[in-house]
Amino acid sequence: MSPEPDLHPGDQVPPGTPQSGENLCPRCGGSGRLQGAPCPDCDGSGRVVELIGDA
Repeated sequence: MSPEPDLHPGDQVPPGTPQSGENLCPRCGGSGRLQGAPCPDCDGSGRVVELIGDA
């Protein structure tokens, strides 16, 4: 049994989910920072995982 993938609050689905991909975090615009602190939606990575296509 594999461990759960790391999910950030802004992720729609776990990484590796079919028909998903990384996108810029809409909250921080991909910078990973908000007001000098790590963005709470992407945990400072600047990216979130979203569904693409018609799953």
